[in-house]
Amino acid sequence: MAGQTTSYYTHLRRKNNLLLTCFLFFLCSFSYLLGSWQPRATTSPTVTSTTINCPSTVPDSHKPLDFTTHHSAAATNNNITLKTYPPCSLKYSEHTPCQDPKTSLKFPRARLIYRERHCPEKHHLLKCRIPAPYGYKNPFRWPTSRDLVWYANVPHKDLTVEKAVQNWIRFEGDRFRFPGGGTMFPNGAGAYIDGIGRLINLNDGSIRTAVDTGCGVASWGAYLMSRDIIAMSFAPRDTHEAQVQFALERGVPALIGVIASKRLPYPSRAFDMAHCSRCLIPWGQYDGVYLIEVDRVLRPGGYWILSGPPINWQKHWKGWQRTKEDLKEEQTRIEKVAKSLCWKKIAQRGDLAIWQKPINHFNCKTNPKLTPTPPFCPVQNPDSAWYTDIETCLTRLPEVSSNEEVAGGAIAKWPKRLDMVPPRVTSGSIEGVTPDIFQQDVILWKNRISYYKTVNNQLGQPGRYRNLLDMNAFLGGFAASLVKDPLWVMNIVPVEAKADTLGAIYERGLIGTYQSWCEAMSTYPRTYDLIHADSVFTLYQDRCEMEDIMLEMDRILRPEGNVIIRDDVDLLVKVKRIADSLNWESQIVDHEDGPLVREKLLFAVKLYWTAPADSDQGS
Repeated sequence: MAGQTTSYYTHLRRKNNLLLTCFLFFLCSFSYLLGSWQPRATTSPTVTSTTINCPSTVPDSHKPLDFTTHHSAAATNNNITLKTYPPCSLKYSEHTPCQDPKTSLKFPRARLIYRERHCPEKHHLLKCRIPAPYGYKNPFRWPTSRDLVWYANVPHKDLTVEKAVQNWIRFEGDRFRFPGGGTMFPNGAGAYIDGIGRLINLNDGSIRTAVDTGCGVASWGAYLMSRDIIAMSFAPRDTHEAQVQFALERGVPALIGVIASKRLPYPSRAFDMAHCSRCLIPWGQYDGVYLIEVDRVLRPGGYWILSGPPINWQKHWKGWQRTKEDLKEEQTRIEKVAKSLCWKKIAQRGDLAIWQKPINHFNCKTNPKLTPTPPFCPVQNPDSAWYTDIETCLTRLPEVSSNEEVAGGAIAKWPKRLDMVPPRVTSGSIEGVTPDIFQQDVILWKNRISYYKTVNNQLGQPGRYRNLLDMNAFLGGFAASLVKDPLWVMNIVPVEAKADTLGAIYERGLIGTYQSWCEAMSTYPRTYDLIHADSVFTLYQDRCEMEDIMLEMDRILRPEGNVIIRDDVDLLVKVKRIADSLNWESQIVDHEDGPLVREKLLFAVKLYWTAPADSDQGS
């Protein structure tokens, strides 16, 4: 009897287990069917919408992405309603949102404040794609691009007339030619730089980074590159149309900018050399505030070079249409300001004058008679440079214990400085960044660049890309890993980043600027051949709209330009949908460490398109 009871309960348990298994199977099947059903997405009332067949957003490491010209996206069976961003009117083909000429007229003209950054309100942001001019062509490859630019890309002849005597630029059929001339370059930029090289050493690697104020078409920076010196050139968007745009078309680093009421968007102690060739900046006026700002961004021991008025006024005063007394007084004011900054004038020969900043402020502090004005600034962050007012006080250099010690630490000569731990890292002045983290970052980016080149083989072809942008550069590892290629990288340290690392990037011999990606960049459309964005959308997901960042990327990216975006997979899926709406061809691939890592990569190509031949069409 007991055996029968045991058998009965055993049978009952088996029956219950079977029922439970069937029930669980039903629940799993129902959940799967429910999860596979998605309601159609709603459209925005402010943007035209259309339903298209878009590429799958599932990460796929095996499908290759072709980085040559594309005109359509592959179709799948996934119907998703996407926003569309129509072409803007052709009148916006050179749109620079934060330096718009019409908007600038609302601001004071005193001290050129109207030429500074003045960005539009959010409700005035364009929600359309900036067109390239009809007939736009891919730029000439470097170094040919230094001398030649397609007329269709920058259709402005004004400079060929205004600067004809100075030999800046010539118009030749379907292209512009840049002979390397300039106001103070009668024998060309190369000969002018040779003249500088006879006064200071440009060949031993001690000078690597430079800044050119009021750069014109940036021939000085263009010709320095053959000497392994990289210059950050800037000029305002002014009556001489497209100076900075010409510089960028030539493949030379440049930004729209002006010394006015705000600090330049660079950290302190960034540049080995600063330059002004008839840049028309009133250096001796306003209590010397503009030279004080140059002093802030100049590295200890760095050089300031001035040519043009008032240097050598005894020879040129008639040609400059000014009196001898006026020019002599201007030079006296400049000399006085330079002396008050503890600078030493090391040479004046012909049309060139060169001053050198001291390697520390040891003597300036111990002998106040040398520097009666300006006073030292109170304790502050000398690297704060995003909408920060210029002050008429001397930026303090880091403390030293002797007159022979370089303030902030000595920097190795180029190219050794590239992979050496920057002094700002060794000193612990960058919160959360240690020498070990720096060394790990060097290795990390060598591996990442190697992986990038397996996905986009054109990245490994010298000359395919010239102007590159890293939207969140950290320590500049992306740029450092590509430094042997014939290209340059604009390293951006977002002002919202946890650590301000831009000073360390400059100590490595690289260049960059501060930027908030909630605003437009101070550059022209079609500036960059390749844009790299590491965790940018994670950084800004609670700060500004993803579509506005993507539209800005589209504005500054050339037709057939490439994009590499790294981010969390959930964000990247959203990014891809916007990329599809922008008519980019894109693909999500696995992280270099494999499919189990949540961070994925999106590789994209902006398709070639231009304004129509019959001009002003678009929204």
